[in-house]
Amino acid sequence: MGRITLKDVTKSFGETQVIPPLNLEINDGEFVVFVGPSGCGKSTLLRLIAGLEDVTSGSININDMDATNIPPAKRGLAMVFQSYALYPHMSVRKNIGFPLKMAGIEGAQATKKIDEAAKVLNLTDYLDRKPGQLSGGQRQRVAIGRAIVREPDAFLFDEPLSNLDAALRVNMRLEISELHHQLKTTMIYVTHDQVEAMTMADKIVVLRAGNIEQVGSPIELYKNPQNLFVAGFIGSPKMNFINGTSALEYGAHTIGVRPEHLRASKSEGVWKGVVGVSEHLGSDTFLRVNVDGIEDGLVVRAEGDVELYHGDTVYLSPENDSRIYKFDRNGQAI
Repeated sequence: MGRITLKDVTKSFGETQVIPPLNLEINDGEFVVFVGPSGCGKSTLLRLIAGLEDVTSGSININDMDATNIPPAKRGLAMVFQSYALYPHMSVRKNIGFPLKMAGIEGAQATKKIDEAAKVLNLTDYLDRKPGQLSGGQRQRVAIGRAIVREPDAFLFDEPLSNLDAALRVNMRLEISELHHQLKTTMIYVTHDQVEAMTMADKIVVLRAGNIEQVGSPIELYKNPQNLFVAGFIGSPKMNFINGTSALEYGAHTIGVRPEHLRASKSEGVWKGVVGVSEHLGSDTFLRVNVDGIEDGLVVRAEGDVELYHGDTVYLSPENDSRIYKFDRNGQAI
């Protein structure tokens, strides 16, 4: 089991409160992603769950047991860090098996657990190598293997892919998702990358300044953001926001429309503008359009072969009115 419940949890460093009272329930077997900008408290929250930081007030329950004051090693959790934290002088086998050695598990039993973890992570051929002989992605898999052999109730990942290049990030994202399907163990994953959150999570927790702005599945957050912050954070490229007369016509202080929900025409539309930059990416082209009265202009995702270029006049319209998001002056969804 890997059910984790946070009740009125707060965290302060001195007089500075970084986590205001917070409540959250993580169900057994869920893949939950904490996402938000730098400094939003997502890593602190993960460390509170792990027991690496003490809560200032409130409680943390793991499998219906109060774990608030239980030491990290006894919480039944395994953490995978951004830095891998491997022992360079040890082989892959010894790195993976180190937690077992600390637990007094050796011999055939340890060998079996190490070999099983290596097989799951495609590391069998690398067990006798040192970390310095591995790629970044392989080192990350060793760090995950070291967590797997502990057979934890939940895995905690703290921005594990941030040290990898773009191609490796995509591959490891897929591997961790596949690992979750195989193990069916609760996973909590911290990232500032909303693409990682959208592609990996069963449930996303969007954080800002220590507060939970919204919790839901990726598609729920994409389709029904509760406020401007979530609307602007979830989705890539981010949602366009429009104030002033255009917003008032829809009965809102601010309206939002996603780039993929705008249509470009050379003849007519709601907003007339001039193409500033066209980014041709093969299957898609992103047009950045300067529009009078809209401070940041509008971004539209068009077909890859669209023939619109810098300096061209273009007319933009929402796909339909249901694609328009409305927000009041406090930034809350209407």
